[in-house]
Amino acid sequence: MKKLKVLLIHDGEDPMPQERDFGALKQSSQWGTEIAAYQALKARGHTIESIGFNDDPLTLLDKIRLTKPDVVFNLAESCLGEYRHDHNIPSLLELARVPYTGCGPIGLMLCNNKALTKKVLTYHQIKVPQFCVYRIGETVRFPAADFTAPYFVKPLQEEASEGISQRSLAKTEEQCQSRVAFVHESLKKDAMIEQYIAGRELYVGLFGNGKNIKVLPPWELKFANAEADEPKIATYRAKWSETYRKKWGIINESAGPLSEGVLENIQTICKKAYRVLNLDGYARFDIRLTKDGEVYIIEANANPELARGEDFAASAEKDGIPYEQLIEKLLQLAVQR
Repeated sequence: MKKLKVLLIHDGEDPMPQERDFGALKQSSQWGTEIAAYQALKARGHTIESIGFNDDPLTLLDKIRLTKPDVVFNLAESCLGEYRHDHNIPSLLELARVPYTGCGPIGLMLCNNKALTKKVLTYHQIKVPQFCVYRIGETVRFPAADFTAPYFVKPLQEEASEGISQRSLAKTEEQCQSRVAFVHESLKKDAMIEQYIAGRELYVGLFGNGKNIKVLPPWELKFANAEADEPKIATYRAKWSETYRKKWGIINESAGPLSEGVLENIQTICKKAYRVLNLDGYARFDIRLTKDGEVYIIEANANPELARGEDFAASAEKDGIPYEQLIEKLLQLAVQR
């Protein structure tokens, strides 16, 4: 395989740590992904430089002109201080005519608006929870939609379970109104009210372009210390607080047994959703699998976490794709595109 000159883009103004400091930092939430990807690229023989994107397009363009990379490995997750503006980064890279890893601007824009995502999927007859949206300043009036409690309330445009807690599951109209007010007033975000879908929480990673799409084995969020009939919610703390995860026995691991035909159905649905949402490079779907085997897409993540050992990479490892090989595949997809 041809050895490439790679420019790794990450968030923030701070430069990446020196390699001599990787050992102490590679498990940190700030640098874990960047260090893992850097080391994987270096192990494959590529030459790597890095730059933090701090919303200044001229600095990035100057770096591209100076280094003349064969490809950009894009690990920047936000722009202008918001996840919802991250599509500006691949747009800029396209204007600079440099190949880049990950999803293009159209897929990112679609997936960063949860209502728009659901509208596109519904049009293509892919099941999603029923929903309605209340903009900042709007008051929730019932019936808010043609579905009833329990309701699930979350920010319309946010990632990584920001703004999601146990209180996001509203069992009454009063609780629903209160949670919408919290999203509006405390988070300063528009709010989405969803039909709550009870069932198993699965994560399905995919990568590829065009017709060649690889579906990775489903990963599952499991609560070992919760009652069987208790709602299992991927709150912010359930994802990111080690103390909370230990308390409730929360683990992310390969999905448990699936009924006959369910895995094939999940793969078919996720491939279709990947295409209709204009996704390419790599992405992940958060789905709910009901006890009757129905598959609902809850979220589409066009920029999933790529750290070693996280769901996407662990699922690839389960499928026989070691981390270095996964990073190489994503790099080659960028060059081919």
